[in-house]
Amino acid sequence: MTQLGHLSGLAAATGTPAADFSDTPWWLSLIKAVLLFVFLLVQTLLVIWFERRVIGRMQQRPGPNRVGPFGLLQTLADGVKLALKEDLTPKNADKLMFIIAPIIAGAMAFVSFAIIPVSGNVWMFGHYTPLQLTDTPVAVLLVLAVAGVGVYGIVLAGWSSGSTYPLLGGLRSSAQVISYEIAMGLALVAVFLYAGSMSTSQIVLAQGHGVWYIIPAFFSFIIYVVTMVGETNRLPFDLAEGEGELTGGFHTEYSSLKFAMFFLGEYVNMFTVSALATTLFLGGWQAPPGIAAIDGGLFNHGWWGVLWFVVKLWIFMFFFVWLRGSLPRVRYDQFMKLGWKLMIPSTLVWVVVIAFIRASNAGFLGETQVSLFGRNIHRATLIVIAATAVLVLAAAWIWDAGAARRQEAADRTQVPDEVDPFAGGHPVPPLPGQRLVEPMPVLTAASGPRVTRESSREDDVRQKEPRG
Repeated sequence: MTQLGHLSGLAAATGTPAADFSDTPWWLSLIKAVLLFVFLLVQTLLVIWFERRVIGRMQQRPGPNRVGPFGLLQTLADGVKLALKEDLTPKNADKLMFIIAPIIAGAMAFVSFAIIPVSGNVWMFGHYTPLQLTDTPVAVLLVLAVAGVGVYGIVLAGWSSGSTYPLLGGLRSSAQVISYEIAMGLALVAVFLYAGSMSTSQIVLAQGHGVWYIIPAFFSFIIYVVTMVGETNRLPFDLAEGEGELTGGFHTEYSSLKFAMFFLGEYVNMFTVSALATTLFLGGWQAPPGIAAIDGGLFNHGWWGVLWFVVKLWIFMFFFVWLRGSLPRVRYDQFMKLGWKLMIPSTLVWVVVIAFIRASNAGFLGETQVSLFGRNIHRATLIVIAATAVLVLAAAWIWDAGAARRQEAADRTQVPDEVDPFAGGHPVPPLPGQRLVEPMPVLTAASGPRVTRESSREDDVRQKEPRG
């Protein structure tokens, strides 16, 4: 087998997008763009209602149930009320950037979804066209790049508000995205190695010829799910807008439609990262394996893909809602430690393991053995060694976290038996098990007790009391 043949074996598909837009005129692309925009708006209205109803159920209350059937129109009513609110601009704000920031945050959220294939080829107005706005050989990287640009809206909102809390929220958001986009990008490398392409349509097609990538790249899927929560500023990772610390975070000074743009962008970003997870790990718009085999794949063509895509999408949306109603907000140091000390190193090791497996299956490491450091080692041995390295890394992190907790608990228990409550200049209550040191009496120059304001007041009270 030639080197070119080895390369073809390593890649499951070519880098060329599978979507064919040759029969798609410009006006049809415009119609698909409008339909995509309306689809995201309607889905956002529904998911806000769904979130409030589910969290209400978790908190044993009904949730919105007044406006419209089952309260479905409550979100629309809230949107109209928000649009009619007074639009305020702080006096010290940079007015131009203050206006541009929510536009950037909202627009980039919609742009990212344009590369996601919602279904395969369908008939629309006499043309056979993919139900996807566009695709490129590096489509997934383009989604990540657009998501990174959207963060500029949050950073600019914090900086241009001319206030302390929005600025801190913007700085937190930038640090959060830098930390978790690295882990997210590394998690997707395993998918690229299996699919042999970064085109979204090609990745979906590659999963149709085998298993969904959630099975061979399960660890990448777990890492991506954690990072997508951090990317969307959702609980438990909504540190950029923590109410208890930063009031409202980067959008504290925003109101009316400007605030609505941030609100809309957050939920559209949730749909975007969920759609990307569906495309990369759950087969995209393709039907589940059991249903896809019925009647020669009848339910795996045409408009049926929209149904399977939306069902998978809403599974992730329920996951977002469940997290918000179940978990508290993490501390900032815990959040950064999770990203830099666990997720990034472990994902790097995982990518190396997947690269070894793919290279071994393609024959790059020889048929049975590979020469390494002057010795012939079986390729299965390399896979075992790589898997062992992953387990050792995970065990080391767990041990380090447990040791830190044990040391902290030991420090808390090691308290002195006696404590001076005035040692620091102000009274401090004793801890359980401690005994207060009795203060020594202060004597005056006449060897008598010092007269204090409290003692003189007590003497005055005694003198005024009537004598029997």
